[in-house]
Amino acid sequence: MLLPFLIVGGVGLVLLVISLVLGDILDHFEVGDGAISGTALSVGLVVFGAAGALTASAGLDLVWAYVLAVVLAIVAYVLSVLAVRNLTRSSDGVPQSAVGLTGVATSDVSPAGGEVSLDGPGEIERRLAYSEAPIAEGARVRVVEHAGTRVKVSAE
Repeated sequence: MLLPFLIVGGVGLVLLVISLVLGDILDHFEVGDGAISGTALSVGLVVFGAAGALTASAGLDLVWAYVLAVVLAIVAYVLSVLAVRNLTRSSDGVPQSAVGLTGVATSDVSPAGGEVSLDGPGEIERRLAYSEAPIAEGARVRVVEHAGTRVKVSAE
């Protein structure tokens, strides 16, 4: 009688691994305006399988194994949806403008390009940069324009 729980839990585990490796599988479909998460659904299926298998192997009636498995799966699903939504809201979203930040040229910067390291919150990597006039490596720079991942700088 454990076989249905093991199959559902196994399918949930496979879907969970796919969701974690390739991204949420239901994001590609317009299902419930984000109300249904593939990751959360996978977690619910895994919890259903595990709870049902544990309850059935503990000797409880099969009806109670299904009831407990369904209740725990719903709770796990809801908690997973809330966790996924909170994580999605807390992600970086729109990048902040770097205009006005200062830094140092880590390579020679010219109209053709170069690299700078900026002194600002969240600025942990070098940025591709360009300038109207050549700027030597090591010179202080100020960002005057921000376009995509590149910044236009001028000597400070």
